[in-house]
Amino acid sequence: MQFQLTDELIEKVEVLVEEKNDKELKSLLNEFHYADIAEILDELDLDDALYVIKLLDSETTSDVLMELDEDTREKILRNLSAKEIAEEVEELDTDDAADIIAELPENRQDAVISQIVDEEHRAEIQELLAYDDDTAGGLMAKELVKVYETWTVAGCLRRIRGQAKEVTRVHSIYVVNKQEQLIGRLSLKDLIVAKSDQKIADIAKDSVDWVHVNDDVEDVAKVMAKYDLEAIPVVDDNQTLLGRITIDDIVDVLKEEADKDYQLAAGITQEVEADDSILQLTKARLPWLVLGLFGGLGSVFIMKGFEEVMETVPSLFFYTPLIAAMAGNVGVQSSAIIVQGLANDNVRGSLIGRLLKEVGLALINGFALALLVVLFGFLISQNTTESIAIATSMMSVIIVAALIGTFVPIILDKRGIDPAIATGPFITTSNDILGIYLFFVISGLIIGF
Repeated sequence: MQFQLTDELIEKVEVLVEEKNDKELKSLLNEFHYADIAEILDELDLDDALYVIKLLDSETTSDVLMELDEDTREKILRNLSAKEIAEEVEELDTDDAADIIAELPENRQDAVISQIVDEEHRAEIQELLAYDDDTAGGLMAKELVKVYETWTVAGCLRRIRGQAKEVTRVHSIYVVNKQEQLIGRLSLKDLIVAKSDQKIADIAKDSVDWVHVNDDVEDVAKVMAKYDLEAIPVVDDNQTLLGRITIDDIVDVLKEEADKDYQLAAGITQEVEADDSILQLTKARLPWLVLGLFGGLGSVFIMKGFEEVMETVPSLFFYTPLIAAMAGNVGVQSSAIIVQGLANDNVRGSLIGRLLKEVGLALINGFALALLVVLFGFLISQNTTESIAIATSMMSVIIVAALIGTFVPIILDKRGIDPAIATGPFITTSNDILGIYLFFVISGLIIGF
Protein backbone atom coordinates (compact mmCIF):
# COMPACT_ATOMS: atom_id res chain seq x y z
CA MET A 1 0.00 0.00 0.00
CA GLN A 2 1.10 3.62 -0.49
CA PHE A 3 2.31 5.04 2.79
CA GLN A 4 2.18 8.58 4.09
CA LEU A 5 3.46 9.39 7.55
CA THR A 6 0.97 11.50 9.53
CA ASP A 7 0.84 12.86 13.06
CA GLU A 8 -2.29 10.78 13.64
CA LEU A 9 -0.48 7.57 12.74
CA ILE A 10 2.46 8.39 15.01
CA GLU A 11 0.06 9.16 17.86
CA LYS A 12 -1.77 5.87 17.25
CA VAL A 13 1.46 3.89 17.43
CA GLU A 14 2.46 5.74 20.60
CA VAL A 15 -0.91 4.98 22.21
CA LEU A 16 -0.69 1.29 21.30
CA VAL A 17 2.85 1.12 22.73
CA GLU A 18 1.74 2.84 25.94
CA GLU A 19 -1.21 0.46 26.27
CA LYS A 20 1.06 -2.51 25.49
CA ASN A 21 -1.52 -3.57 22.91
CA ASP A 22 0.87 -5.88 21.07
CA LYS A 23 -1.76 -7.61 18.97
CA GLU A 24 -3.22 -4.45 17.44
CA LEU A 25 0.22 -2.87 17.09
CA LYS A 26 1.53 -5.89 15.18
CA SER A 27 -1.56 -5.87 12.99
CA LEU A 28 -1.04 -2.21 12.20
CA LEU A 29 2.66 -2.56 11.41
CA ASN A 30 2.05 -5.61 9.22
CA GLU A 31 0.25 -3.33 6.78
CA PHE A 32 3.44 -1.41 6.04
CA HIS A 33 6.69 -2.00 4.19
CA TYR A 34 9.79 -2.22 6.41
CA ALA A 35 10.98 1.13 5.01
CA ASP A 36 7.73 2.70 6.19
CA ILE A 37 8.16 1.15 9.65
CA ALA A 38 11.66 2.65 9.78
CA GLU A 39 10.20 6.06 8.99
CA ILE A 40 7.72 5.64 11.86
CA LEU A 41 10.49 4.63 14.28
CA ASP A 42 12.54 7.69 13.31
CA GLU A 43 9.69 9.82 14.68
CA LEU A 44 9.22 7.92 17.96
CA ASP A 45 11.19 8.49 21.15
CA LEU A 46 13.87 5.92 21.91
CA ASP A 47 11.90 3.84 24.43
CA ASP A 48 8.92 3.49 22.09
CA ALA A 49 11.16 2.68 19.14
CA LEU A 50 12.91 -0.04 21.14
CA TYR A 51 9.58 -1.51 22.19
CA VAL A 52 8.46 -1.73 18.54
CA ILE A 53 11.80 -3.18 17.41
CA LYS A 54 11.62 -5.98 19.95
CA LEU A 55 8.02 -6.70 18.96
CA LEU A 56 8.86 -7.34 15.31
CA ASP A 57 10.16 -10.65 13.98
CA SER A 58 13.89 -10.87 13.28
CA GLU A 59 13.59 -10.77 9.51
CA THR A 60 11.53 -7.56 9.56
CA THR A 61 13.68 -6.01 12.29
CA SER A 62 16.88 -6.56 10.32
CA ASP A 63 15.38 -4.87 7.25
CA VAL A 64 14.04 -2.00 9.36
CA LEU A 65 17.46 -1.42 10.93
CA MET A 66 19.01 -0.92 7.51
CA GLU A 67 16.43 1.76 6.62
CA LEU A 68 16.66 3.75 9.84
CA ASP A 69 18.28 7.15 10.08
CA GLU A 70 21.90 6.63 11.19
CA ASP A 71 21.43 8.51 14.46
CA THR A 72 18.29 6.53 15.33
CA ARG A 73 19.99 3.23 14.44
CA GLU A 74 23.00 4.11 16.59
CA LYS A 75 20.77 4.79 19.62
CA ILE A 76 18.81 1.57 19.11
CA LEU A 77 21.90 -0.59 18.65
CA ARG A 78 23.39 0.93 21.78
CA ASN A 79 20.39 -0.39 23.73
CA LEU A 80 20.39 -3.90 22.25
CA SER A 81 22.53 -6.71 23.61
CA ALA A 82 25.27 -8.29 21.51
CA LYS A 83 23.14 -11.42 21.14
CA GLU A 84 20.10 -9.42 19.98
CA ILE A 85 22.16 -7.60 17.36
CA ALA A 86 23.72 -10.88 16.22
CA GLU A 87 20.25 -12.38 15.72
CA GLU A 88 19.30 -9.46 13.49
CA VAL A 89 22.46 -9.40 11.35
CA GLU A 90 22.15 -13.13 10.69
CA GLU A 91 19.01 -12.28 8.69
CA LEU A 92 20.89 -9.79 6.52
CA ASP A 93 23.10 -10.22 3.47
CA THR A 94 26.77 -10.13 4.40
CA ASP A 95 27.35 -6.60 3.06
CA ASP A 96 24.46 -5.14 5.07
CA ALA A 97 25.45 -7.15 8.14
CA ALA A 98 29.02 -5.84 7.89
CA ASP A 99 27.73 -2.27 7.54
CA ILE A 100 25.66 -2.61 10.73
CA ILE A 101 28.53 -4.13 12.73
CA ALA A 102 31.00 -1.52 11.42
CA GLU A 103 28.91 1.20 13.08
CA LEU A 104 29.48 -0.34 16.51
CA PRO A 105 32.41 0.43 18.83
CA GLU A 106 35.28 -2.00 18.28
CA ASN A 107 34.76 -3.90 21.54
CA ARG A 108 31.07 -4.43 20.73
CA GLN A 109 31.92 -5.58 17.21
CA ASP A 110 33.87 -8.52 18.61
CA ALA A 111 31.07 -9.33 21.04
CA VAL A 112 28.41 -9.34 18.30
CA ILE A 113 30.52 -11.38 15.87
CA SER A 114 31.15 -14.00 18.55
CA GLN A 115 27.37 -14.39 18.99
CA ILE A 116 26.69 -15.16 15.29
CA VAL A 117 25.77 -18.83 15.14
CA ASP A 118 26.31 -19.45 11.41
CA GLU A 119 30.08 -19.94 11.14
CA GLU A 120 30.22 -19.33 7.39
CA HIS A 121 28.17 -16.14 7.72
CA ARG A 122 30.43 -15.00 10.56
CA ALA A 123 33.61 -15.64 8.57
CA GLU A 124 32.29 -13.80 5.53
CA ILE A 125 31.30 -10.76 7.63
CA GLN A 126 34.76 -10.68 9.21
CA GLU A 127 36.29 -10.80 5.74
CA LEU A 128 34.23 -7.81 4.59
CA LEU A 129 35.05 -5.81 7.71
CA ALA A 130 38.74 -6.05 6.80
CA TYR A 131 38.25 -3.93 3.67
CA ASP A 132 38.13 -0.13 3.59
CA ASP A 133 34.63 1.32 3.37
CA ASP A 134 35.39 3.25 0.19
CA THR A 135 36.61 0.23 -1.79
CA ALA A 136 34.81 -2.42 -3.78
CA GLY A 137 35.65 -4.94 -1.06
CA GLY A 138 33.91 -2.82 1.55
CA LEU A 139 30.80 -2.58 -0.64
CA MET A 140 30.49 -6.13 -1.98
CA ALA A 141 28.31 -8.96 -0.72
CA LYS A 142 29.48 -12.56 -0.54
CA GLU A 143 26.11 -13.92 -1.65
CA LEU A 144 26.17 -14.89 -5.32
CA VAL A 145 25.54 -17.80 -7.66
CA LYS A 146 28.64 -19.40 -9.15
CA VAL A 147 29.17 -22.55 -11.18
CA TYR A 148 32.23 -24.45 -12.35
CA GLU A 149 33.14 -24.68 -16.03
CA THR A 150 33.34 -28.47 -15.83
CA TRP A 151 29.73 -28.95 -14.67
CA THR A 152 26.99 -30.05 -17.04
CA VAL A 153 23.82 -27.96 -17.40
CA ALA A 154 21.77 -30.59 -15.59
CA GLY A 155 24.20 -30.79 -12.69
CA CYS A 156 24.45 -27.02 -12.60
CA LEU A 157 20.67 -26.55 -12.27
CA ARG A 158 20.59 -28.94 -9.33
CA ARG A 159 23.45 -27.24 -7.52
CA ILE A 160 22.45 -23.60 -8.00
CA ARG A 161 19.06 -24.12 -6.34
CA GLY A 162 20.79 -24.24 -2.97
CA GLN A 163 22.94 -21.19 -3.76
CA ALA A 164 19.99 -19.15 -5.03
CA LYS A 165 18.20 -19.49 -1.67
CA GLU A 166 20.85 -17.25 -0.12
CA VAL A 167 20.68 -14.61 -2.88
CA THR A 168 17.94 -11.98 -2.83
CA ARG A 169 18.04 -11.49 -6.59
CA VAL A 170 19.94 -13.50 -9.22
CA HIS A 171 21.34 -11.05 -11.78
CA SER A 172 23.96 -13.30 -13.30
CA ILE A 173 25.55 -16.68 -12.78
CA TYR A 174 29.33 -16.48 -12.57
CA VAL A 175 31.53 -19.19 -14.05
CA VAL A 176 34.80 -20.13 -12.34
CA ASN A 177 37.54 -22.69 -12.89
CA LYS A 178 39.00 -25.11 -10.36
CA GLN A 179 41.15 -22.31 -8.93
CA GLU A 180 37.99 -20.24 -8.22
CA GLN A 181 39.06 -17.73 -10.86
CA LEU A 182 36.33 -15.83 -12.70
CA ILE A 183 36.33 -16.88 -16.36
CA GLY A 184 32.84 -16.06 -17.61
CA ARG A 185 29.16 -15.59 -16.87
CA LEU A 186 25.75 -17.03 -17.69
CA SER A 187 22.26 -15.67 -17.70
CA LEU A 188 19.34 -17.77 -16.49
CA LYS A 189 18.07 -17.78 -20.05
CA ASP A 190 21.35 -19.29 -21.30
CA LEU A 191 21.03 -22.04 -18.73
CA ILE A 192 17.38 -22.81 -19.34
CA VAL A 193 17.60 -23.10 -23.14
CA ALA A 194 20.81 -25.17 -23.14
CA LYS A 195 20.80 -28.95 -23.51
CA SER A 196 21.10 -30.79 -20.20
CA ASP A 197 24.29 -32.64 -21.19
CA GLN A 198 26.18 -29.55 -22.37
CA LYS A 199 29.20 -28.39 -20.43
CA ILE A 200 29.03 -24.98 -18.76
CA ALA A 201 32.28 -24.05 -20.50
CA ASP A 202 30.53 -24.48 -23.86
CA ILE A 203 27.68 -22.04 -23.16
CA ALA A 204 29.37 -19.49 -20.88
CA LYS A 205 30.16 -16.01 -22.18
CA ASP A 206 33.87 -15.26 -21.87
CA SER A 207 33.40 -11.49 -21.72
CA VAL A 208 32.51 -10.43 -18.22
CA ASP A 209 32.89 -7.02 -16.59
CA TRP A 210 34.52 -7.05 -13.17
CA VAL A 211 36.15 -4.74 -10.62
CA HIS A 212 39.13 -5.26 -8.38
CA VAL A 213 38.54 -5.62 -4.66
CA ASN A 214 40.63 -2.49 -3.95
CA ASP A 215 39.00 -0.28 -6.58
CA ASP A 216 37.48 2.96 -5.32
CA VAL A 217 33.67 2.82 -5.00
CA GLU A 218 33.32 5.88 -7.26
CA ASP A 219 35.19 4.02 -10.01
CA VAL A 220 32.89 1.03 -9.50
CA ALA A 221 29.87 3.30 -9.83
CA LYS A 222 31.23 4.72 -13.10
CA VAL A 223 31.76 1.23 -14.56
CA MET A 224 28.26 0.07 -13.62
CA ALA A 225 26.69 3.26 -14.95
CA LYS A 226 28.67 3.10 -18.20
CA TYR A 227 27.66 -0.48 -18.98
CA ASP A 228 24.15 -0.37 -17.40
CA LEU A 229 24.96 -3.24 -15.05
CA GLU A 230 22.64 -4.45 -12.30
CA ALA A 231 25.49 -6.31 -10.60
CA ILE A 232 29.22 -6.70 -11.06
CA PRO A 233 31.61 -9.36 -9.71
CA VAL A 234 34.60 -8.48 -7.53
CA VAL A 235 37.96 -10.22 -7.93
CA ASP A 236 41.45 -10.08 -6.37
CA ASP A 237 44.90 -9.93 -7.96
CA ASN A 238 44.65 -13.59 -8.97
CA GLN A 239 41.24 -13.06 -10.60
CA THR A 240 39.65 -15.10 -7.80
CA LEU A 241 35.93 -14.41 -7.49
CA LEU A 242 35.30 -12.84 -4.07
CA GLY A 243 31.79 -11.40 -4.22
CA ARG A 244 29.50 -9.08 -6.14
CA ILE A 245 28.20 -5.53 -5.94
CA THR A 246 24.57 -4.82 -6.80
CA ILE A 247 22.95 -1.67 -8.15
CA ASP A 248 21.14 -0.84 -4.89
CA ASP A 249 24.51 -0.45 -3.16
CA ILE A 250 25.75 1.78 -5.97
CA VAL A 251 22.65 3.97 -5.72
CA ASP A 252 23.49 4.50 -2.04
CA VAL A 253 27.07 5.43 -2.98
CA LEU A 254 25.90 7.90 -5.62
CA LYS A 255 23.46 9.48 -3.17
CA GLU A 256 26.16 9.85 -0.51
CA GLU A 257 28.57 11.38 -3.04
CA ALA A 258 25.88 13.76 -4.33
CA ASP A 259 25.07 14.85 -0.77
CA LYS A 260 28.76 15.38 -0.01
CA ASP A 261 29.37 17.35 -3.22
CA TYR A 262 26.27 19.46 -2.61
CA GLN A 263 27.48 20.35 0.87
CA LEU A 264 30.99 21.11 -0.38
CA ALA A 265 29.52 23.35 -3.07
CA ALA A 266 27.62 25.20 -0.35
CA GLY A 267 30.79 25.62 1.70
CA ILE A 268 30.13 22.89 4.27
CA THR A 269 33.31 20.90 4.84
CA GLN A 270 31.96 18.10 7.03
CA GLU A 271 29.08 15.67 6.57
CA VAL A 272 26.23 17.05 8.66
CA GLU A 273 22.45 16.81 8.81
CA ALA A 274 19.79 19.31 9.80
CA ASP A 275 19.22 17.51 13.12
CA ASP A 276 22.89 17.63 14.18
CA SER A 277 23.92 19.71 17.18
CA ILE A 278 24.67 23.43 16.94
CA LEU A 279 28.35 22.70 17.63
CA GLN A 280 28.61 20.16 14.78
CA LEU A 281 26.85 22.50 12.35
CA THR A 282 29.06 25.41 13.40
CA LYS A 283 32.26 23.38 12.84
CA ALA A 284 31.05 22.44 9.37
CA ARG A 285 29.97 25.92 8.28
CA LEU A 286 32.32 28.34 9.99
CA PRO A 287 35.57 27.73 7.99
CA TRP A 288 34.11 28.87 4.67
CA LEU A 289 32.22 31.71 6.33
CA VAL A 290 35.54 32.95 7.69
CA LEU A 291 36.99 32.68 4.16
CA GLY A 292 34.04 34.70 2.87
CA LEU A 293 34.61 37.30 5.57
CA PHE A 294 38.28 37.75 4.65
CA GLY A 295 37.30 37.86 0.99
CA GLY A 296 34.83 40.63 1.73
CA LEU A 297 37.46 42.51 3.75
CA GLY A 298 39.83 42.12 0.82
CA SER A 299 37.25 43.72 -1.45
CA VAL A 300 36.96 46.63 1.01
CA PHE A 301 40.73 47.28 0.85
CA ILE A 302 40.65 47.12 -2.96
CA MET A 303 37.82 49.64 -3.10
CA LYS A 304 39.64 51.93 -0.66
CA GLY A 305 42.61 51.86 -3.02
CA PHE A 306 40.38 53.25 -5.76
CA GLU A 307 38.67 55.79 -3.53
CA GLU A 308 39.86 58.70 -5.69
CA VAL A 309 38.39 57.08 -8.81
CA MET A 310 35.02 56.59 -7.11
CA GLU A 311 34.97 60.20 -5.93
CA THR A 312 35.55 61.40 -9.48
CA VAL A 313 33.16 58.86 -11.11
CA PRO A 314 30.59 57.98 -8.37
CA SER A 315 28.60 55.73 -10.70
CA LEU A 316 31.39 53.12 -10.54
CA PHE A 317 30.64 52.54 -6.87
CA PHE A 318 27.01 51.65 -7.59
CA TYR A 319 28.06 49.01 -10.16
CA THR A 320 30.37 47.09 -7.80
CA PRO A 321 27.60 44.74 -6.53
CA LEU A 322 26.74 43.95 -10.17
CA ILE A 323 30.36 43.14 -11.03
CA ALA A 324 30.79 40.96 -7.92
CA ALA A 325 27.55 39.11 -8.66
CA MET A 326 28.44 38.51 -12.33
CA ALA A 327 31.93 37.28 -11.42
CA GLY A 328 30.58 34.88 -8.80
CA ASN A 329 27.73 33.59 -10.99
CA VAL A 330 29.90 32.98 -14.05
CA GLY A 331 32.57 31.28 -11.97
CA VAL A 332 30.06 28.99 -10.28
CA GLN A 333 28.42 28.13 -13.64
CA SER A 334 31.76 27.21 -15.22
CA SER A 335 32.99 25.21 -12.24
CA ALA A 336 29.66 23.38 -11.85
CA ILE A 337 29.79 22.16 -15.46
CA ILE A 338 33.42 21.04 -15.11
CA VAL A 339 32.80 19.31 -11.76
CA GLN A 340 29.82 17.46 -13.23
CA GLY A 341 31.93 16.43 -16.22
CA LEU A 342 34.75 15.21 -13.98
CA ALA A 343 32.27 13.21 -11.88
CA ASN A 344 30.89 11.56 -15.02
CA ASP A 345 34.34 11.16 -16.60
CA ASN A 346 33.28 13.34 -19.54
CA VAL A 347 36.06 15.94 -19.37
CA ARG A 348 38.50 14.97 -22.10
CA GLY A 349 41.16 16.70 -24.17
CA SER A 350 43.84 19.16 -23.20
CA LEU A 351 43.49 21.81 -20.51
CA ILE A 352 44.39 24.53 -23.03
CA GLY A 353 41.62 23.39 -25.37
CA ARG A 354 39.11 23.42 -22.53
CA LEU A 355 40.20 26.92 -21.48
CA LEU A 356 40.00 28.25 -25.05
CA LYS A 357 36.48 26.88 -25.38
CA GLU A 358 35.49 28.59 -22.12
CA VAL A 359 37.02 31.88 -23.34
CA GLY A 360 34.92 31.69 -26.50
CA LEU A 361 31.76 31.05 -24.51
CA ALA A 362 32.61 33.86 -22.08
CA LEU A 363 33.21 36.27 -24.97
CA ILE A 364 29.75 35.58 -26.40
CA ASN A 365 27.99 35.83 -23.04
CA GLY A 366 30.07 38.82 -21.94
CA PHE A 367 29.42 40.73 -25.15
CA ALA A 368 25.66 40.16 -24.90
CA LEU A 369 25.60 41.32 -21.28
CA ALA A 370 27.85 44.29 -22.06
CA LEU A 371 25.39 45.48 -24.70
CA LEU A 372 22.60 45.33 -22.13
CA VAL A 373 24.69 47.42 -19.70
CA VAL A 374 25.33 50.06 -22.42
CA LEU A 375 21.61 50.08 -23.25
CA PHE A 376 20.78 50.51 -19.55
CA GLY A 377 23.23 53.43 -19.36
CA PHE A 378 21.55 55.03 -22.35
CA LEU A 379 18.10 54.69 -20.77
CA ILE A 380 19.22 56.37 -17.54
CA SER A 381 21.17 59.07 -19.45
CA GLN A 382 24.53 57.90 -18.15
CA ASN A 383 27.76 59.22 -19.65
CA THR A 384 28.56 57.09 -22.71
CA THR A 385 32.24 56.72 -21.83
CA GLU A 386 31.32 55.52 -18.36
CA SER A 387 28.83 52.99 -19.78
CA ILE A 388 31.43 51.65 -22.21
CA ALA A 389 34.04 51.46 -19.44
CA ILE A 390 31.65 49.55 -17.14
CA ALA A 391 30.54 47.21 -19.95
CA THR A 392 34.09 46.50 -21.11
CA SER A 393 35.39 45.85 -17.60
CA MET A 394 32.41 43.59 -16.86
CA MET A 395 33.13 41.63 -20.03
CA SER A 396 36.75 41.20 -18.95
CA VAL A 397 35.66 40.09 -15.49
CA ILE A 398 33.31 37.49 -17.01
CA ILE A 399 36.13 36.02 -19.11
CA VAL A 400 38.53 35.80 -16.16
CA ALA A 401 35.84 34.33 -13.88
CA ALA A 402 35.03 31.66 -16.47
CA LEU A 403 38.71 30.75 -16.76
CA ILE A 404 39.09 30.44 -12.99
CA GLY A 405 35.88 28.41 -12.73
CA THR A 406 37.24 26.01 -15.36
CA PHE A 407 40.89 25.88 -14.36
CA VAL A 408 40.59 25.42 -10.59
CA PRO A 409 38.36 22.25 -10.52
CA ILE A 410 40.57 20.52 -13.10
CA ILE A 411 43.74 21.28 -11.14
CA LEU A 412 42.14 20.17 -7.86
CA ASP A 413 41.03 16.92 -9.49
CA LYS A 414 44.53 16.25 -10.84
CA ARG A 415 45.90 16.71 -7.31
CA GLY A 416 43.40 14.26 -5.83
CA ILE A 417 41.24 16.93 -4.14
CA ASP A 418 37.45 16.77 -4.53
CA PRO A 419 36.74 19.42 -7.23
CA ALA A 420 33.25 20.01 -5.81
CA ILE A 421 34.89 22.31 -3.28
CA ALA A 422 35.55 24.72 -6.16
CA THR A 423 31.87 25.32 -6.93
CA GLY A 424 31.11 27.13 -3.69
CA PRO A 425 32.56 29.97 -1.62
CA PHE A 426 36.10 29.33 -2.89
CA ILE A 427 35.24 30.35 -6.46
CA THR A 428 32.73 33.00 -5.44
CA THR A 429 35.09 34.74 -3.03
CA SER A 430 38.15 34.66 -5.29
CA ASN A 431 36.16 35.93 -8.26
CA ASP A 432 34.57 38.69 -6.18
CA ILE A 433 37.98 40.03 -5.16
CA LEU A 434 39.59 39.70 -8.57
CA GLY A 435 36.47 40.93 -10.35
CA ILE A 436 36.24 44.15 -8.34
CA TYR A 437 39.97 44.79 -8.83
CA LEU A 438 39.75 44.31 -12.61
CA PHE A 439 36.60 46.41 -12.74
CA PHE A 440 38.30 49.47 -11.26
CA VAL A 441 41.58 49.00 -13.14
CA ILE A 442 39.98 48.61 -16.58
CA SER A 443 37.31 51.25 -15.98
CA GLY A 444 39.98 53.66 -14.77
CA LEU A 445 42.11 53.07 -17.87
CA ILE A 446 39.20 53.68 -20.23
CA ILE A 447 37.89 56.76 -18.42
CA GLY A 448 41.39 58.15 -18.07
CA PHE A 449 42.67 57.69 -14.50
